[in-house]
This record gives sequence, C-alpha cells and structure tokens, in this order.
Amino acid sequence: MKKRSWVAALATPLTLFTATLLASEKLYNFAFKRVDYVPETSADKQKYADAYWAYVNWLYRQPIQKWQLNLGDAENRLVAQYVPAKANSRKTVIISHGYKGDGETMANYAYMFHNMGYNVLLPDDRGHGKSAGKYISFGWQDRRDYLGWVDQVIKTVGKSAEIVLFGVSMGGATVEMMSGEELPPQVKAIIADCGYTSIEEELAYLLKRQFHLPKYPFVPIVSFINRHRMGYFLSDVSSVEQLRHNKLPIFFIHGEKDVYVPSWMLKKNYRATTAPKMMWQVPNATHAESFWIGPAAYEKHVSAFLNRYLDD
Repeated sequence: MKKRSWVAALATPLTLFTATLLASEKLYNFAFKRVDYVPETSADKQKYADAYWAYVNWLYRQPIQKWQLNLGDAENRLVAQYVPAKANSRKTVIISHGYKGDGETMANYAYMFHNMGYNVLLPDDRGHGKSAGKYISFGWQDRRDYLGWVDQVIKTVGKSAEIVLFGVSMGGATVEMMSGEELPPQVKAIIADCGYTSIEEELAYLLKRQFHLPKYPFVPIVSFINRHRMGYFLSDVSSVEQLRHNKLPIFFIHGEKDVYVPSWMLKKNYRATTAPKMMWQVPNATHAESFWIGPAAYEKHVSAFLNRYLDD
C-alpha cells in the first residue's frame, strides 16, 4: 500500500472516533452539567401555568425556614426550604424535585401535603437551585444527601417523627434509590411518581427517541466521562437494583401516556421490590402530569396509601 493511501485509510476512522468523542462530551455537558435556571415546561403543560404560579405564591406566603447541610464545605453545601405544618405534627414529607428543577417547582405537592397536616421539606438537589455542585447526579449522590435531610428532620421533629419520601421524575428515581439504603425507623413509606429504572436506560431511550442516535458508542463514552468527573459509571445509577433491597411500603404512580419515562420502566421498578407496594397508572396523563390532570384524585390516592402505614 502506498504511503498516501495508508494515511487516508487511517485518517477516516480516526476522524470518526474524534467526532464521536466530541459529540459524547457535548452530550454529557448538555445532560449532566448544572444550569442556574429552571427551563420552561413543555408546551403541553403550559395550560397549567396559572395554577402552578398560584402554588408558588402560596409557598412564599408560608413561614419558610432555610435549612442547610455541609455548611463548612462550599463544594458540597446543600440548601432546603422547610414549611412547618399548621398544627404541631409528627408527620413530615421530604419532596424530591425533577431534572433541572428545584424545591420551588414542587410547590403544588407541598400545598397538598401541607393540607394533609404534614411538615414539608423541599431540598434543592446537588447541582440544582441554591445547592452546590457542578454536575447533576440523577439521584445517585442525592440518595445519600437525603439521608442528611432525614437526620435533620428527626432532630427537628423528634424521634417520634414519621417521615414520607416523595419524588417526581428524577425525584421519583431519587426516592427509589434511597429505598436501598439503610434508613432509620422514622421513615415509614415512599411515593415515587414517574421515576426511571436507571439513568443508563433512560439516556439510551431518550437518545433514540429525541436524537435518533444509538446507545453504542455514546452511552458507554458518556459513562466513562461521568466516571472521570463524578467517580461512578452510569450503570451504577439504578432504581431497580436499589429497589431489590427495599423493605418499606412503596406507591408507584405513573402517567399512562408518559413518553419521556415510558411505562415499561414503571413495571420494571414495580417488579423489582418485594415490599408492600401499590401501583397507579393515571389515564391520559403524560410525564409528571398525574397531579395536574386531577389534583383531588391524586390527593385521594396518596392519602389512602399513607393512611395504611402512618400512625396519625
């Protein structure tokens, strides 16, 4: 083979490899790097905007307390908003928000639980809102951060506290991942709304659906980048594996028409745990729409589940 032909033959795969690496780096930054604003909701949810802002306005009329974790560590400092119940209560819900959201974006759920007599804690996850962090961990680091919030609730409310873990979308996956940790007896139940099975499966699914790209080689390269930046591979970030260790009662909620986190993920998560469990697929609801499509029905289902497992 002539030298020029050999160089040309080598250049083509090298160029392709370089382009794939650059595309994977861009994908990683797009998906995992923090943004210091809350993106607009999808067009199909704009119809709920007035109701959403009414809930936010309600939240900021409450006697909010600012809570923090890791105060002496600027790179790991975490912030949350705590809304005490109207009357003294042992019941507290810790609400985990969705991807690129923050505690404020969960004001509607805070209102619901507040009306049910709960203290409400609204953390900003690592890489979100007022909390520190360069990257989004999709629930994996957050599951341990939330153990700190659980401890702080117990210190504030007392050892007789009854704690519910509640989350939507990425927050749903976060509380599912928490289920596999060693939790104190004060944590009584978990409610996970439209949580994914694993970030690896979710990323591969969205790559195909939104960008028409295959899982290979992009997901493994992104996983390698995350291992370098965050210290773990994407395959580690699994709701399913954590749910296999779950011992707490858990209520799975999912929109029947969810195409962002597809319903097969709900079924896979549901099958993963042998603990007491319930599942509610909400007719006609898209991703994270189950509350908005019928707030009264949503509260009724949540109350019915929690009344089985909380003393009050």
